[in-house]
This record gives sequence, C-alpha cells and structure tokens, in this order.
Amino acid sequence: MTENKTALIAMSGGVDSSVAAALMKQRGYDCIGVTMKLRSNEDSPCTEKSCCTADDAEDARNVAYSMGMKFYVFNFTQEFEHEVIDRFVSAYEQGLTPNPCIDCNRYMKFELLYRRGRSLGCDLIVTGHYARTEYDENFGRWVLKKAKNLPKDQSYVLYSMSQEQLAHTIFPLGDFSSKEEVRALAEKLGLLNAHKHDSQDICFVPDGDYAGFITRRTGKSYPHGDFLDVKGNVIGEHSGLIRYTIGQRKGLGVGFGERMYVCGKDVERNTITLSREEGLYSNRLMARDFNWITFAEPPSSPVEVTAKTRYNGREAPAVVWAESSGLVHVEFMQPQRAVTAGQAVVLYSGDTVVGGGTIVSAD
Repeated sequence: MTENKTALIAMSGGVDSSVAAALMKQRGYDCIGVTMKLRSNEDSPCTEKSCCTADDAEDARNVAYSMGMKFYVFNFTQEFEHEVIDRFVSAYEQGLTPNPCIDCNRYMKFELLYRRGRSLGCDLIVTGHYARTEYDENFGRWVLKKAKNLPKDQSYVLYSMSQEQLAHTIFPLGDFSSKEEVRALAEKLGLLNAHKHDSQDICFVPDGDYAGFITRRTGKSYPHGDFLDVKGNVIGEHSGLIRYTIGQRKGLGVGFGERMYVCGKDVERNTITLSREEGLYSNRLMARDFNWITFAEPPSSPVEVTAKTRYNGREAPAVVWAESSGLVHVEFMQPQRAVTAGQAVVLYSGDTVVGGGTIVSAD
C-alpha cells in the first residue's frame, strides 16, 4: 500500500523527471516536486539534470501543479559551489580529469536533497535517472542495477549510493526499454515538455571550455611547460596542464609529423608526456574512495567482474581486490585505452553494480 507514503520528486523541467513524477502519482504516492537551484542568475546557464534555468524551473512547476503536487525550489547554490565546482577545479589543478556529474549525484541529490526530503517526512526520493534499485536476496543487500535501456543507462554516475539511499530511492524510468517510450507516455499524459530536448553538457561549462572556465573562476594563469616524449626528451611546449587530459590528440598546439597523444601529466615538474597510440594502454589501475554495494566487506582476494573506466566506455573483463588500507586494485584481461586518473572505475556483475571508486593511477 502506498497511500500514506510520500515521495520527493527531483524535477529538472525535463521530460524524464516529469514522467517519473507521473508514474509515482499513478502508483498512489503523495508526491512533492522539487527543483534544486544550483547556480545564481549571474552565472553561466545550467543545462544538466536538476541544474535548471528559470525557464526549466517554471516548466517543472507547471508540470507539478498540473498533477496536483506541491512544488518547491531549494536554493543549494553555495553547496553546489563547494561540493561540485570547487572539487572540479581542484582536481584539474592536481592533474586529474574529474566527472562532476558523479559529485553532483553523490553530494547534492543523494546527500543534501535526500536529507532535506527525509526532514520533510518523505519516505522516498525519486529522480529521472535511467537505473534501477532492488533488494537482492542473494547478497542480502540493496543493489543498484543498469537500466533496461542500456544506451541511456546512468548507473555509472550513481555508484556512490549507500545502502540507506538505495533502500529509499526509486528510479521509475529504469524499466523503460527506450527513450521513445518515455516521450510517448509524456505525450499521452499531455505533459508540456514531452518533446523537450535532452541536455548534454556539464551544467556549469555549457560551452565545453573547461580550461577557460577554470581560468576565469580562479583568476590564475597556468604556466606553460614542456612536452616530453616517453624517453623524457623535450619535444615542445604545452599551454598549461589544465588544458590536457589523458588520451587527448587534438588541440596539442604542436605538430609532430605523426599522431601523438597525452599519456602522462606531472604536476610537480609541470610536464606532459606524449606517446604514440600504443603508449595509452594499461593492464591495471588503482582506485580510492571506493563504495562497495554488493559486498558488506571489501574482497581481499581477486573477484571476477567487468569494469568501466569512463561514462561512455565499454565494460571489460577484470579481477578486483582490495588492500586493508582501502586501496583497490583492478587488473584487466586485456589492456585498456586511456585509463585516466580522476575518472571513476565502476565494477559490474552482469547488470548489477558491484561498486566503484576514483582512479588514482594506471600501470
């Protein structure tokens, strides 16, 4: 029975969260719609889920009211600055390549918003993510699973969810086989945003110029330094470490007569190492800040999994084990291209997320 249960719906003004809200209403939940205000009006426009412009917030409000839902806008701009943007900038300055969507889900949606929902007496938090949660008797734990719509699956950016959060979260879109089904349902329900375009970019850098954003935000000038080959010879000059990431080929600013790729960054020496394609491959990585979902205790001996090292990457067979210090080792059956420190490695067993963490280094 759901009549007495209240669900907090994170609404971005897009079709996904609107359909999620409609489905929860159909299931008999008392629903409260919420939009998180994450950027101040004078900042560059937001385009990511739940990081909304004034128009997006108004769309969310109209959808919520059309369903007879209460609706609120929570101002989380200061928290977003600290938990997401500051972490993003700091990571780049340390020579890493972060994924801010992971931090936004971890610190904003499933900590800050989750706690706010609980304080309002909500039993559940609901978002428009493409993923699934369920209790697995085999593990005796709540698990995170891939969406049935695999091309839209977002389990990679949700790996940090705790047992408590998984137990009180529903992703209604996880059972849809395609985005077309979601839009068709939105149109059938008469939702005003049934054909609204999906957003693609990182919300606070809509033009994709990360280095420009960081430079404007910090007011710093990041010094030029040496390009090195794999033997340590100087072969050119780079324009500042924050402008490059592992695997990058275009935009190096120097011609080498052959295709060269970024394969290493040294913050202390302010150097970037370049190699041919074959220099990008790694057999093993180490990760920290790991969240285990299917294991109550980290495995100390090797366990077979598949591993994904970037959001749009492919899973690859691997074995994983953890040190008592918490450092996690992932060893691949076949070398993987451009494994990048700062990105997440997420482990799967079939369609179930085993766990995930932040890549520290790759061998």
